[in-house]
Amino acid sequence: MADDRSREGTETAVAEFHKKIKEAFEVFDHESNNTVDVREIGTIIRSLGCCPSEGELHDLIAEVEEEEPTGYIRFEKFLPVMTEVLLERRYRPIPEDILLRAFEVLDPAKHGFLSKEELIKYMTEEGEPFSQEEMEEMLSAAIDPESNSVHYKDYITMMVIDEN
Repeated sequence: MADDRSREGTETAVAEFHKKIKEAFEVFDHESNNTVDVREIGTIIRSLGCCPSEGELHDLIAEVEEEEPTGYIRFEKFLPVMTEVLLERRYRPIPEDILLRAFEVLDPAKHGFLSKEELIKYMTEEGEPFSQEEMEEMLSAAIDPESNSVHYKDYITMMVIDEN
């Protein structure tokens, strides 16, 4: 009895995932032929609440690409792989408390903000550097224009995906 209920729950979840995956895929299927440009796969995956690293994204693309890559991904190959990713809850976003601790490490005086200059320095000189385009995109969302700084608690709240 419990197994039947569990199976029904899984089947319901799979049906919901299939619907979400199809809707996300169709946004980028401009020719309505069940294919999307391989360069759109990251956007589709992220729109489904997943946050893979660039390496993980490349691995996923390799898994759904044709043996002879065409530059396009077929829905029939994408659907089972993405369904498995969602069922296994892979590539979950980083929790809010961990993001906060990361920003606090960069703010030893505990001001609650970083200047634009500090943020640019950290994001371009430390770890895996951001590209100019990534930096501009982040700054446009993160910087408070009045203070020219990032109030990181507000920024984290804006960035975090609500899973409820």
